[in-house]
Amino acid sequence: MCGRTSDSPRRVDNASATLVELSAAIAAGARERWPEIMRAVQQHAGPTAGEEAILQSYLFLGFPAALQALSVWRDEHPLSTEVEPVAPAAWRERGEAVCAQVYGGQYERLRENVTALHPNMEQWMLTEGYGKVLARPGLALRTRELCIIALLAVQDAPRQLYSHIRGALNCGATQLDVREALGITAEFSTPDRAEQALQVYAAVLARRG
Repeated sequence: MCGRTSDSPRRVDNASATLVELSAAIAAGARERWPEIMRAVQQHAGPTAGEEAILQSYLFLGFPAALQALSVWRDEHPLSTEVEPVAPAAWRERGEAVCAQVYGGQYERLRENVTALHPNMEQWMLTEGYGKVLARPGLALRTRELCIIALLAVQDAPRQLYSHIRGALNCGATQLDVREALGITAEFSTPDRAEQALQVYAAVLARRG
């Protein structure tokens, strides 16, 4: 049984909640939970949103995890998302726009910091990460960011989690949306990771005043 039913009280909408739950389950490798959660996603969010949530997981978990989740998803769902042509020039332009929306006033600093790590990484982040994947149609950026929070909270990635909690808030999520997403995700995390995620969330709120 999924950790939350459609009748459970939620601050975040049911569609986003089921997508967050699926993202957390993929990140945790909880394969025995995937089929039932995927059915809840189909009911509340629809096939396109579900497929987009799975597709974007490869940026944070790698191809193996995403391919395994897609294999389970495809058992019951035909292809429903847009197959985009390879267009790196267009990806770069829309990637810059989406990344700027997510990072707000920290956008230029982010690019400088990532370039200092390696210039190619900055290019890949904008072109592949934000342009090719996160700027795709089919899933609102607010919801994408809530799902990314789930993907990162299960892992040991506090700095990236901090950035994407800020990103979710910058893209229209409320503080209660984020808190609820972390609550859903906690079911798939270790107690230490769940506590770490709450501490990161508190740090974001403190910084935002």
